[in-house]
Amino acid sequence: MKSREQEYKEIFIAEALEYFDALNRHISTLEKEPDSDETLAEIFRLLHNLKANSKAIGYLQISDVSHKLETAFSLIRNKELTFSDEVVGVLFDGIDLLGELIHNVDNPNYGEPDPVLLRNLDIIVENLSDSTIELAKVQKYNTSKNLALSELIYIQIRKLDHMMNLVGELMIDRDRILSISRDLNNDELKSVSSHLYRITEDLQYSVMDARLVNIGSLFNKFPRIVRDVATAEGKEVNLELIGHDIQIDRNILQIMADSLLHLVRNAITHGLEKPDERQAKGKGAVGVLRLAAQSDRENVLLKLQDDGRGIDLKQVKRTAVEKQLISAEAARGMSDNEVLSLLFEPGFSTAKEITEYSGRGVGLDVVKNAIDSIGGRISVDSQKGKGTTFSMQLPSSIAVKGALLFEVDSIYFAIPLIHTDQVVSLDKDELHEVGGVLIANLKGETVTVVYLNELLNAPEATMDLGDKSRLNGQVQNIIIVSYNNRKLGLIVDKLYRQQDIVVKSLSKPLDQIDIYGGVTLLGTGKVCLVLDVPAVTRYFIQRKQG
Repeated sequence: MKSREQEYKEIFIAEALEYFDALNRHISTLEKEPDSDETLAEIFRLLHNLKANSKAIGYLQISDVSHKLETAFSLIRNKELTFSDEVVGVLFDGIDLLGELIHNVDNPNYGEPDPVLLRNLDIIVENLSDSTIELAKVQKYNTSKNLALSELIYIQIRKLDHMMNLVGELMIDRDRILSISRDLNNDELKSVSSHLYRITEDLQYSVMDARLVNIGSLFNKFPRIVRDVATAEGKEVNLELIGHDIQIDRNILQIMADSLLHLVRNAITHGLEKPDERQAKGKGAVGVLRLAAQSDRENVLLKLQDDGRGIDLKQVKRTAVEKQLISAEAARGMSDNEVLSLLFEPGFSTAKEITEYSGRGVGLDVVKNAIDSIGGRISVDSQKGKGTTFSMQLPSSIAVKGALLFEVDSIYFAIPLIHTDQVVSLDKDELHEVGGVLIANLKGETVTVVYLNELLNAPEATMDLGDKSRLNGQVQNIIIVSYNNRKLGLIVDKLYRQQDIVVKSLSKPLDQIDIYGGVTLLGTGKVCLVLDVPAVTRYFIQRKQG
């Protein structure tokens, strides 16, 4: 069992890290608005609470640094100290030191804080004024005499993960019981199973809700990051953050953190121009970087937009051909979206000249793989000279996915809805063979179409994806999926319904088959394979280009 002292320590660290993120955000705001009394008051409150909490639990180094910073900000607040560049630098370093101390509370190898830095803080505090040292002692934050316990409970994410897995197992059994009750046609069993369905659904959403965090907990880290990268690059950047209150699964946010950091750094380093270059182009000297979140049905849509130099599509094609990612012939027939999708290909990131021309390409395959791993989607849109936008569609939960069920050759399959654009029925005569593959015209857009039975079951030597004679019936049910700026039509035998499914990993040796992302059990007891849309799309594109 975990000791009470250890639990208190974990709660303190969780709160302290939140304070650290908030301090970074507020000090960045204060640098732009040095006369903001509201921001100063919030910084002072955070430091005062951090000082008190760390002293109570015995982290005296954190308490000492918090006290020095608290006093310095009280001097600024009382107009006894100017928020100058020199002072800003020391205070930023002081905030960094706080973060370092918090992250290393359990690290036995962590040494003493930097004594040069501590002396600088002392100089700011001691040599300018001592009339406000007692400010913290007389400041009254709460005059209430009633005792009240906090309504907030900190719980480890692994406990919620375990609960989510149990709920997933329960959902599978629930659907099975519901199916059996229908088959037996027993009214009492139907009533009980219907009630079980509602209770299980409420439990599922309750656990999923408990895992949600505000996306602002990640967004709040970026003002400081943007400031540091922009300063190092000699650029001026105005960061706009929109949608702090949008909620998302904590695990998904954790997986996305590094990817978003990479995209933000890339946008500043390579996408946005330096002030003189921007002015020469008729732009404002200050570059604009906008990071926005919004709810999109059951998903979260993240957009990162810059008004920088954009992407040179011709240069992307040339480099892709040079790197032998595609043939020169294939490059000529590519649409703009297909060209942009090349940026996410492994091996493309080594192209130094693309980084210089387009500001993109370094490690974007890693970003795409991270988003693929959580069942999300990423796309890019760009206009040369005007800027670039990355759009990321993320699921609300990893464990439970909305899926479309269908059948191919008497086998049940599912496709996650996040990759499903639309479902259409086309006459066989509306499919045309071009270059050994089938294509369809959908609202003016040409989409390649694949007979899924042929792709999944036929030996590669006999596979002919462009042979219409192999299709069953005259009318074809086609699921249009989208991945990496590309669309692909999948012809299936029968379409069923949309349904929430719990995806379980395949056991060996089936887990080695890339095109399957897992398996689920339907209420009828039938096994249903879950298609991995990224893998299917990659396989087809590689075969087509090969």
